[in-house]
Amino acid sequence: MYNNLRITGLASGIDTETMVSNLMKAERVRLDRVEADKQTLVWKQELYNDMNKDFASFILDSRKDFGLTTVTSTGAMLSNSYENLNWVKKATSSNEDIATVSATAKALNGTYSVNVGQLAEGVTLASSDSISVDLSKENLADRFALMFKLKDDGTIDDTIQFTITTDKGSQEFSFSGTNTMTDVVNAINSAKVTTADKKKISLGVRAMYDSTIDRFFLQTTGTGGDASIKIDTTAGSVGEAFIGKLNLNATSGTEVTGKNAIIDFAGATGIEMPSNQFTINGIDFNLKTTGIFNITVDTDVDKVYEKIDNFVKKYNELVEKSNNLLTEKQYRDYKPLTAEQKKDMDKKDIELWEEKAKSGLLRSDDITSRTMQNIRRGMYDKVDKVNGSYDLITKIGITTEKFVSGSIGGKLTIDEAKLKTALKEDANGVLELLFKEPDYKSLGIDPYAEEGSLSWEQLESKRKNSGIVTRLYDNMIQGMQSIIEKAGTGDDSNLYRNVKSNMLINFVTKHGSISLIDKDVLQMERKIDDINDYLVRKEDSYYQQFAAMEKAISQMNQQSAWLTQQFSGR
Repeated sequence: MYNNLRITGLASGIDTETMVSNLMKAERVRLDRVEADKQTLVWKQELYNDMNKDFASFILDSRKDFGLTTVTSTGAMLSNSYENLNWVKKATSSNEDIATVSATAKALNGTYSVNVGQLAEGVTLASSDSISVDLSKENLADRFALMFKLKDDGTIDDTIQFTITTDKGSQEFSFSGTNTMTDVVNAINSAKVTTADKKKISLGVRAMYDSTIDRFFLQTTGTGGDASIKIDTTAGSVGEAFIGKLNLNATSGTEVTGKNAIIDFAGATGIEMPSNQFTINGIDFNLKTTGIFNITVDTDVDKVYEKIDNFVKKYNELVEKSNNLLTEKQYRDYKPLTAEQKKDMDKKDIELWEEKAKSGLLRSDDITSRTMQNIRRGMYDKVDKVNGSYDLITKIGITTEKFVSGSIGGKLTIDEAKLKTALKEDANGVLELLFKEPDYKSLGIDPYAEEGSLSWEQLESKRKNSGIVTRLYDNMIQGMQSIIEKAGTGDDSNLYRNVKSNMLINFVTKHGSISLIDKDVLQMERKIDDINDYLVRKEDSYYQQFAAMEKAISQMNQQSAWLTQQFSGR
């Protein structure tokens, strides 16, 4: 233990505190250097994390804007999902009183005639008249004047039993005379049946009792010819009497079924659909009544151009930000400030200093450079095995902007006329060029496999057979994983899992969630602790040396005083 109570300079008159403080300043130079190196690493880590957040946000935002929300755990879009995009084609109905329509990218341009001959219907069983004998009573026995049987033991059997069967399954219901209509309705609406694969699902019917009109309603939740209701009771039972009192438009044991919608579409007659909302050839229908109308489908060129233009703008913003980091000027004379230095500076000056100290920390950074190079190269590589008209991005009017002095480049520019012409001539070809997924089966690649588990040849085949945007996402995700290994996830691990659900598996399993920078920072913190221990010992050593000097001076002073006293006494 070191004694912090130090009384110095009494014999020598020397300002020991100042002397030791000045000596320790020289000793602390090494500590200041290590702490500055640590702070620089922390700042660098923050810049990496911010850049990765920008990458992740770009992927998530652009996916959302494009409507590409169906992806695998590896971040890949499901094959041909772009055919289901609902902003590519516009469909109009000549009579929206009969039906409203919309279209996906899969729909072919043209005009189609439609005749709605019948709407889809479910099954509705309803009381044909008021049902209660005594509305003032709540319980079933008194409300419906039900007659119960006397059992052999002299007690009354007041069990009301019946079974409801639908296309989903069967459920038996049992009530006593003390139950109410509310109990009956709640039991039916909450009824579950077990499927062949052991899942619990709704029975598929909804019950309602309206006391103001004293009527009971029972209807299927679905429509179509497969929708059905059948109520079974035991002949002569109280259950049979109760169902009879409900005055439903169906007899016990009789199955009542719904109806399919029936339409003629583009020359195909008698098409049956179980619902009034359905899709044919990429056209979404919402039928309202019977009748004849026409549908016109065309490419929404302006909308598609707007989507692509917005994507390019956001991409260019990301490129510019990355380029700025890679070319930012370094100010080598601006090192991280020590706590002592900050004491003599105001807040604004500290901010300006640290702005320059942080500048250029990722200048010519290898990971960032490699990621952006891979992304740019992927933009201009040919897309193999396309079915449409376009296999290069330049063919639809998207190229690199003209060279600007001092810029790394990589920004995209759009020839509006050329892109709109491409969209008019082959919109699906443009979508395929942008969003194509490789045929994993023919390439012998598991679509759910980690890229790290693929051979170089498999990885190259995947890239070559991927659309421009698909490829960009892959290259960006690969770069993000490299950055995570270098700098960790910061506070945004969930953000990265949203991009790719298994993105962090390797980082967790192989690296224990400790990044390379984390390891360097920990090593520096240990070094700082060691230096601080050394400085404490060194400072104490200085004080001990001065204390010894003071003691020696004190002894000399005492001896001198004694000698003086001896000589003066003679």
